[in-house]
Parts: sequence; C-alpha cells; structure tokens
Amino acid sequence: MTPDIKGRKPVEVTDESFEGFVTGNPAAVIDCWAAWCFPCRMLGPVIEQLAEEHGEIAFGKLNVDENPATPMRYGIMSIPTLLYFKDGKLVDKTIGALPKEAIENRLGKLLT
Repeated sequence: MTPDIKGRKPVEVTDESFEGFVTGNPAAVIDCWAAWCFPCRMLGPVIEQLAEEHGEIAFGKLNVDENPATPMRYGIMSIPTLLYFKDGKLVDKTIGALPKEAIENRLGKLLT
C-alpha cells in the first residue's frame, strides 16, 4: 500500500504512462485537461490542494491535446474530466470544474 505522504504533487501522465500509473497506485485520480480550457485552469489549483492533503491518493494530470488515445479510450468528450481509479479499475468519473468539497466526497469511494 502506498504510504500516506502529505505534500504530494500531481504527476504528469501521458498515454504511455497512464496504465502504469493507475495500476501502480491503489487509489488514483486523473485530471484530464487542456491548456486552453478555462474551467481546467480553475480546477488545477483545487487538484494541487487535494494532492497535498490526500497523500494516500495518487493524482495525475493528462493533457488531452498531447495525449489523445486515453481520452478516446474513456469516451471523454468534455473537459475537465476527472477519472477515479481504485485498484486499477475505473470507479467514478466527473465532468466540469467541481468545487473541492464535491471532489472530496467522491474520494471516499477510493479509500474504502
């Protein structure tokens, strides 16, 4: 099990590293985003803060413009989209720049 490390940062994830990232961490959240997307830029600091506060969950950021295969695989049509993984399996998905509290409520599913 991944140790509870406070102060973690989101990791840049690519199409090539995606599978290893989600299977290599018991709990993972992937932020699918793009640089031109204003809601994505609003969500970025929230993801940074959640990564710092929830060291038991690995947070990744996937730039959809640079990595088109993963968004296609998961049917991502709108960004920002958050993909929630537990033991390598997709267990939840949210679309839009949700408030921190709404995302935290979903994180509970990853830790039970």
